[in-house]
Amino acid sequence: MGKYTGPKGKIVRKFGENIFGNPKYDKLLNKKPYPPGQHGLSRRKLSDYAMQLREKQKLKYMYGLLEKQFRLYFKKAERMKGITGENLLQLLESRLDNTVYRLGFAVTRMQSRQMVLHRHITVNDQIVNIPSYILKIGDVIQVREKSRRHAMFHDALKKVRAEKIYPWLNLDKAQLSGTFLEKPQRVDIPVNVQENMIVELYSK
Repeated sequence: MGKYTGPKGKIVRKFGENIFGNPKYDKLLNKKPYPPGQHGLSRRKLSDYAMQLREKQKLKYMYGLLEKQFRLYFKKAERMKGITGENLLQLLESRLDNTVYRLGFAVTRMQSRQMVLHRHITVNDQIVNIPSYILKIGDVIQVREKSRRHAMFHDALKKVRAEKIYPWLNLDKAQLSGTFLEKPQRVDIPVNVQENMIVELYSK
């Protein structure tokens, strides 16, 4: 899988929110709360297509996906029972790299992706180095025993408060371990995206 390697500050300002999760972009948005190149001027009204495309782009950047992989997730979501947009978000949230991020082992999804690629993470006691690995209910995600001395995991977990634990996950800070309890419900997924617009875009 590829990933976006361009200037993330411009992307964050384009959407007006910190879609990458890195705290430094909160400071950037406070300093420059307007789109790049606009200098505070009001936007012209976007067409329906432009709004749909914007929502898709936001979600792709957020989860670190390129178009081909994003389309594959969408096709899989279409084949599943239930609402396609919600299915899509559930699939993305079930990725291993995203779950490592949600558990608080990493500060950003990019960092969690690197943790997985560098073989720091196990699933059910087996090393898994595929960021796009889809977790199943009951899977146990843990920092590999040989990796637990690394300060990055402990530094990240210091920022996790009890109220920030997501309801579909269980976290054991002492063991650097978490369990994927259930598929997340849309109301619990903290993603500011209108997924119905993405469905409309691909339905054309």
